[in-house]
Amino acid sequence: MPRIIKGTIVSDKMQKTVVVEVLRLKKHSKYKKYFKVSQNFKAHNPENQYHIGDKVLMQETKPMSKDKRWIIIGKVE
Repeated sequence: MPRIIKGTIVSDKMQKTVVVEVLRLKKHSKYKKYFKVSQNFKAHNPENQYHIGDKVLMQETKPMSKDKRWIIIGKVE
């Protein structure tokens, strides 16, 4: 079962590829406080229909290039 995660597009300057930032909350082991951690993923955008600021769902897939292992499956409103 492939993973599906939600993120925001932060760059669409490449052809058929976007950079998606995924935010998650992590708990500090000593102080038990939650803090934000962000991670960037390159995702396949076949028809260049998604742009900066769009919130999207992406699904894990087989590697398409050195860095690209995700494909965009839809937009979240």
